Amino acid sequence: MIDVRQKSKHAVSTQFPVINNCLQIGGMPLTRLTQRVGGTPFYAYDRQGISERIALLRKHLPEEIHLHYAMKANPMPAIVQHMANLVDGIDVASVGEMGVALDTIMQSERISFAGPGKNAKELSSAIAANIVLNMESEQEMELIAQLGNKLKIRPNVAIRVNPDFELKSSGMKMGGGAKQFGVDAECVPLMLKRLGNLKLNFVGFHVFSGSQNLNADAIKEAHEKTFQLGIELSQDAPSPVKMLNIGGGFGVPYFPGEKPLNIAAIGNHLKHLLPDVKRALPEAQIVLELGRYMVAEAGIYVCRVLERKYSRGQVFLVTDGGLHHHLAATGNLGQIIRKNYPIMIGNKVNNCEKETVSIVGPLCTPLDLLGDSVELSKAEVGDLVVIMQSGAYGRTASPTAFLGHPLPVEVLV
Repeated sequence: MIDVRQKSKHAVSTQFPVINNCLQIGGMPLTRLTQRVGGTPFYAYDRQGISERIALLRKHLPEEIHLHYAMKANPMPAIVQHMANLVDGIDVASVGEMGVALDTIMQSERISFAGPGKNAKELSSAIAANIVLNMESEQEMELIAQLGNKLKIRPNVAIRVNPDFELKSSGMKMGGGAKQFGVDAECVPLMLKRLGNLKLNFVGFHVFSGSQNLNADAIKEAHEKTFQLGIELSQDAPSPVKMLNIGGGFGVPYFPGEKPLNIAAIGNHLKHLLPDVKRALPEAQIVLELGRYMVAEAGIYVCRVLERKYSRGQVFLVTDGGLHHHLAATGNLGQIIRKNYPIMIGNKVNNCEKETVSIVGPLCTPLDLLGDSVELSKAEVGDLVVIMQSGAYGRTASPTAFLGHPLPVEVLV
């Protein structure tokens, strides 16, 4: 990670109201919520914000599209419970996540399990639960068949395909080239032939080519290629395709200059493509699997200023939160050039008196940097630092055991 030091300005939050200079979340002032939680640090997720994001997707996407929540973005049980009432399916990446998903009202056959390296114990649990296994290799397929025979259950399976293309402009490439994910597209026909000789219930394909993308044209191109690939592969399928998961990749803006994704343009393009797809795959549900896009902007991370520290002309706000709670905000979760997440002093959002500060946590590492040279309202000891866009890849994507500090609380309001 390259650390580029420059003064950073952020606009006042647009997704949460500000009343009497204080950020509001869940219909209450941040100060009141902090009292309710019992202190800092904590994550807060806005239930209404999540619901409104799903409603936005329903408004602009064709009604034939089935929305699945990729719960690795935020597996908090209360959020998954809430999501289960809003979406058409849940995608998990571990047995732990599978247990949370099965505790919801979601029907088990609408839960899918993806990820390389699933062991026999995990696969047996998933088979017994009757969820869909997205197979990542031929070896995994053979193991699933063996376990299904042993359990006397016919497993539901799909093939995760590593396409020969990638999602251009994406923050993280998940397809194209050599990948640990899925089966190379050119190897899938032979795998399908073998699958037809096994006691497996073939469901369809899962094609995931990239994530965190704000370029609507790139996503539209990936959708075209994904549909074409799915139709081509269906010619070798042992039975009609029931599900084509076209992945996700929808990004959210984090940094200055980034603009929200044009969902309307993507929805219109899907409407144009779907008639041909339905003719070729008449029994297939088209699944759009999203995680970050559904929850990121509905969440905040809150920590408290413990000390104002001056060092050689620079002001540091030392807080009770940091890298161990919110790795992504420190730039240590995939950023090449470090940039600040949107930050504010939550109980002094619009103060006229401003200053440029760096916000650091309590850990004994220089990587514990939540905000570098950012212009904010002048903060004093006890004020509340808020990291916006924190609803996805927050607590569970962070090294919470590092140095033995307590876990941050999570609340859905």
